[in-house]
Amino acid sequence: MKAITITAIGGPDVLQLDERPEPKVKEGEVKIKVKAFGLNRADIYYRSGNMGTTEIGRIPGIEAVGELVADPSGTFSLGQKVVTVMGGMMLARDGGYAEYVTAPLNNVLAIDSDIAFPLLASLPQSYLTIWGALDLNLHIQSGESLLVRGATSAAGLAAVTYAKARGLTVIATTRDTTRQKRLKELGADYVLIDDGVIAEQVRSIFPDGVDKAIEVVGAATLKDSMQAIKNRGEVVVIGLLGGSTTLEQFNLLGDLPNSVKLSFFGSGTLGSQDTPPLNDSPLNWIAQQVHLGRMPDITVEVFPFESIRKAHAHMEDNRAFGKRVVTI
Repeated sequence: MKAITITAIGGPDVLQLDERPEPKVKEGEVKIKVKAFGLNRADIYYRSGNMGTTEIGRIPGIEAVGELVADPSGTFSLGQKVVTVMGGMMLARDGGYAEYVTAPLNNVLAIDSDIAFPLLASLPQSYLTIWGALDLNLHIQSGESLLVRGATSAAGLAAVTYAKARGLTVIATTRDTTRQKRLKELGADYVLIDDGVIAEQVRSIFPDGVDKAIEVVGAATLKDSMQAIKNRGEVVVIGLLGGSTTLEQFNLLGDLPNSVKLSFFGSGTLGSQDTPPLNDSPLNWIAQQVHLGRMPDITVEVFPFESIRKAHAHMEDNRAFGKRVVTI
């Protein structure tokens, strides 16, 4: 089979199109003929040696969509449209940058929609992470207000579009004034230019603060985000776009507002015992909403398999914001 492998630690040029044996499916796994896959920042971090130990020769990728071709358990039907996400892909086993991939049963979800594979490939990692953050951690409800800090990332865009589809009022942030219009088009009710301190701007719109916030930037803006939350509101952290994992000089009495809840959701728990089954997620509903045009498409670029280096270069350069997809 054709596969993309990592030949060394480095930039996009270390990605190479190779011929590899098709993976053999084991008990508790399925085998998928990959049609497309989404790109993620984790792919860059792993390739460049900034995500634990990079195994040379590894096939990267933490998500894929395609058709099921083998399932010893009989859980799925052959030829069924499926998505897979996490389950040790890339970090502990070969990932989705290949014509075929095997995945644990718990990390595979059947898709009923007629949605096209390239469009479907923009959904799994981003929207399942947002399901975990907004539904499992924040328990969002229609009519609430939500601050999306770092809205131009793929996860941030998924948060904006999903929250809006669920009936929330959404405040999105970006550091780039040229991205305000697109965020509004994707559903944001308000867009704030983020200079690192926006709590006062948020409270000029919601004097008591917002009900909930999802923090994609991380430690760099977390303290300020918490100051924008109303009494008994909640904040969930899902990303570290700002780079730092450490809150410097964090004062529990001054920086953590009284009664505000703070939590973290990591997508690495998807498909594990720590998270409800993927069948409980709204991904099938989201896929159908996107397919019918009732939710916007967050895809920004689609690349052929042979252009994987170009795709990685574009993602690193931040030339446009949105989800990048590769088709096979």
